[in-house]
Amino acid sequence: MWSLSFAPLVPLPLLIGLAVLAAIAAGAAIVLAGRSAILRALALAVLAVALADPSLVFEDREPVKDVVSVVVDRSASNRLADRTAQTDTALAEVERQLRAIPNVEPRIVDVRDAQGTSDGTRLFEALTNSLADVPSERVAGAIAITDGLAHDAPPNAEVLGLRAPLHVLTTGRNAEIDRRIVLVDSPRFGIVGKDQIIRLRVVDKGGPGRAGLTIRRDGEIVARREVATGQVVQVPVRIDRGGPNVVEIEASPLDKELTLANNRAVITIEGVRDKLRVLLVSGEPHPGERTWRNLLKADANVDLVHFTILRPPEKQDGTPINELSLIAFPTRELFQVKIKEFDLIIFDRYANQSILPLVYFDNIVRYVRAGGALLVAAGPEYAGSQTLSRTPLGQILPAVPDGSVIDEAYRARVSDLGKRHPVTRDLPGSEVDPPRWGEWLRMVGAQARPGAAPVMTGPGDKPLLMLSREQKGRVALFLSDHEWLWARGFRNGGPYLDLLRRLSHWLMKEPELEEEALRASARNGTIEVERQTLGDNPSPVTITGPNGESRQIALEAGQPGLFTARIPTAELGLYRVTADNLTAFASVGPENPRELMDVVSDPNALQSLAQSTGGSSRRVGHEGDSDVSIPRIVPVRSGSQFAGADWIGLRISDSGVVRGVQISPLFVGLIGLAVLFGALVAGWLGESGRRFRRET
Repeated sequence: MWSLSFAPLVPLPLLIGLAVLAAIAAGAAIVLAGRSAILRALALAVLAVALADPSLVFEDREPVKDVVSVVVDRSASNRLADRTAQTDTALAEVERQLRAIPNVEPRIVDVRDAQGTSDGTRLFEALTNSLADVPSERVAGAIAITDGLAHDAPPNAEVLGLRAPLHVLTTGRNAEIDRRIVLVDSPRFGIVGKDQIIRLRVVDKGGPGRAGLTIRRDGEIVARREVATGQVVQVPVRIDRGGPNVVEIEASPLDKELTLANNRAVITIEGVRDKLRVLLVSGEPHPGERTWRNLLKADANVDLVHFTILRPPEKQDGTPINELSLIAFPTRELFQVKIKEFDLIIFDRYANQSILPLVYFDNIVRYVRAGGALLVAAGPEYAGSQTLSRTPLGQILPAVPDGSVIDEAYRARVSDLGKRHPVTRDLPGSEVDPPRWGEWLRMVGAQARPGAAPVMTGPGDKPLLMLSREQKGRVALFLSDHEWLWARGFRNGGPYLDLLRRLSHWLMKEPELEEEALRASARNGTIEVERQTLGDNPSPVTITGPNGESRQIALEAGQPGLFTARIPTAELGLYRVTADNLTAFASVGPENPRELMDVVSDPNALQSLAQSTGGSSRRVGHEGDSDVSIPRIVPVRSGSQFAGADWIGLRISDSGVVRGVQISPLFVGLIGLAVLFGALVAGWLGESGRRFRRET
């Protein structure tokens, strides 16, 4: 390719000044001398051009290909119904046509489901990344094969930064049917025992206007109701326990709807106890009393009510009540009026001394069976005639005393069952035999009841710490009053804080301390399942994906009482994990991903953006027809519109890369000297001829 360039021999301002003066002088000469001065003006012009040093430049240019980015939506919403087949067919046809256009390079980019903190289809992020290394003049256009549901679409073409046409080929059908739940307001925290209100709306496309709702809490159905679609409804949910409460709201399905994944909404509400109310009754002052009190008072979330029996009936001496500094034990108020307000009742070395009438023990039994918690820390009194085992409490206590009191030094041991129980599993110091903690000096002999779990043992493998469930409640029995030796550091002490805290929190139904539990969590596209059990061979877990498909996964043994599994996933959404009547949920991506919220394909969603670039948006599939129609792809070298009824255009730039340059100066050497000399001679001859004619 030839072109003309200039490299002035003098500074450009000076050259321009000289050219202006020469033009003025030539004009004046022509006015004064007539046509004979034209040759003189021509000589000045040749001199000015010579000072500009013109050159002929030949560029050896190699054509380069224009780039077309083909962005293919492979997200979850574009895999519904027959959209995958439509996408594959459209991509094959687009590739075929692009290969037929010379000097065009197609770049195929697949857009997968977003991971990590991203959410939704990141279509334009992929488009921008695919063209990041391409100069804007070499971008011929972009073609997006999608369902129209892009969650990172810019508001206009200026923000997009694409100086070429964008064409959107939309998959899906015109008459699609789907139902979805839209959360309007959902709480993240709730007080245990109180209702939380979830506000939502059921949105239909092609539905009858009414929908049935099923509300589940931790996999258990708690309510059913029918609601009108399109209207905001309020759903109350009772927060049943502390920790995560997984609430699942499911709308009834429609016939032939695109997916059931968005018929469900999941909200995790963290249950927070306003205050844990604990009643501690010490039967008599003793060294271990302070240990229980310090432990419970150290927890700011515990509201402790503590009474110590300092004046039992046998010590009555007739002193008038108004002369005593002791507080009367409010038995009726505690064990009849307000008993249901307590989360845990502890009897610490309490003997049946007729202080509590038997009817109050009946109240405690009913309290436990209705969901309450009872802990008995027993001393020698448990082996005597005043044992609590001979009261109505005996029917729920996990062990019956045999009348013996063992007074000898021994190390408490975690039983085989206790190594699997969350209260005593991995108790610091229990990993060696004998355990790496101090000795206790006393224990009460007892026989375990059927169903009770001895998690710690003493001399002769006799039960030391017993746990049991009584209908909805829980009971623990400590057959020693020497746990305070650990707190005092006797012979290096022991993990009394870990033991007593776990014990009290298990009694108050802390989710992390459940013996039979199923947990699931998602991380980096993998679901990690943890099964906690007292059994040796738990059954496989069943995992159900967002698309409704289920499969069974075997568990691998880990620590005692813990079995795990790692399950890779390929789809965003909520996964349900079930095993042995236990249910857990894991959300890959957000709990309610945008990708599956609105799945009805829409060619109009990106139409204005495409048209602002000179492109177009159109549907490639037709109702009742399995074929896909792709418009002709046409190269266009000029114009601002790149689309028609049956065609889409690409902006062709004819760009190239310069491989070499050849420069030929025009006023160098003999040629330049001859031209300049010829101009001067022509001017002189013209002036001489004019004088000769004047003289003759």
